[in-house]
Amino acid sequence: MPRPFAAHERMIAWRYLRATRAEGGVSVMTWISLLGIALAVFALIATLAVRSGFRAEFVDTILGANAHATYYTIAAADGTGAPTNVIEDYAAVAERIRAVPGVTHAAPVILGQVLASANGRNAGVQVYGMTADDLRTLPRIVDDKSGAGDFSRFDEGVAIGAGVARTLGVGIGDQIRLVSPEGAKTPFGTSPRVGVYEVVYIFSAGRYDIDATRIYMPFAAAQSFFNRDGVADEIEIRLADPEAVQQVMPALWRVAGPDGFYQTWRDASGAFLRALTIEDNVMFVILSVLVLIATMNIVSGLIMLVKNKQSDIGILRTIGLTEGAVLRVFFLCGVSVGVVGTLAGVVLGCLFAIYIDPIFALVNRLSGGGVWDPTIRGLYYLPAELKAGDVASAVLLSLGLSCIVTIFPARRAARMNPVEALRHE
Repeated sequence: MPRPFAAHERMIAWRYLRATRAEGGVSVMTWISLLGIALAVFALIATLAVRSGFRAEFVDTILGANAHATYYTIAAADGTGAPTNVIEDYAAVAERIRAVPGVTHAAPVILGQVLASANGRNAGVQVYGMTADDLRTLPRIVDDKSGAGDFSRFDEGVAIGAGVARTLGVGIGDQIRLVSPEGAKTPFGTSPRVGVYEVVYIFSAGRYDIDATRIYMPFAAAQSFFNRDGVADEIEIRLADPEAVQQVMPALWRVAGPDGFYQTWRDASGAFLRALTIEDNVMFVILSVLVLIATMNIVSGLIMLVKNKQSDIGILRTIGLTEGAVLRVFFLCGVSVGVVGTLAGVVLGCLFAIYIDPIFALVNRLSGGGVWDPTIRGLYYLPAELKAGDVASAVLLSLGLSCIVTIFPARRAARMNPVEALRHE
């Protein structure tokens, strides 16, 4: 008994797939099926790559410019009876947090909202007061490739986001005026405090909302400017593995003290990440249906092929070809189309993910610009990250559906009665 998928079965399947003048319709359906599968797999891989890239870039910008976890204190009344949540013993608290396994850095921070102005322009910004050493731990802020200026002079001025610099029309060496409503207290009320600072460094964190609203000021200068002498507003914590922040939190809670509490980066951005996950799952289901529709063209092509090859099937069965052999012949016809289409789609999808920047630049140029608005999406460009798991899932889905849909017309061909097939010959 010959083994399954023997040479003669492969030969017959290949012969049926080849284009002939008399069977041009079958050939056209074969090409349509192949092209449909290739485009569906391409769309699936491209979408998965953009999805993975967007998620990775979003998380990277969060972790590169923000704390992995932040320590606060519960609001309490100060000497005048006004509520305050400043950290008085911030140095001791930061030292206890640094001793927790998994914590790489803990930095006291002064935080305040101010109005920045220069060249007759104004912008509402958020000021972070940090020491130069603490600020260096933020890779998305202090970066020689994306930043401009001399960061070694940070203690002599301020570091501003690229978006703030564009809004105010300032550059390195220019001065900006910061106006804080939390100024000196007088018998007539609290007067605004105004400070003039030199721009010594301009950073680009990769997120529009960060670059357009953030200014970093030396810690001591921020304490003076915001009336925070001897205290801090919060302590920013960085971890060796930000993804494992939930595993570190029990140890952090043990050193928090009775009035301390934390907020992690997952707490701050968790809703958006969950929305991304839901969107990812929905997109995968929708594109899986697209792949299914594309593979259904194989059924149409095989049904036409079986109808055109009725007499051939009858002759093959008469000379001894078994039902299983006939099934395998037409199964090979359908799966071959699926395999070739899948491989073509994988190549197209991988090329799209690898060369997405020039492709997107071309689309943006042809459309006259403005295709990607960073003020809406937060990121400056469309990212793509090609993952082996995404490619494998697309390949397995396409090949699996190709095999499944091919079985039904192949079984129909195998069960064809040779007498009925040859009756009109």
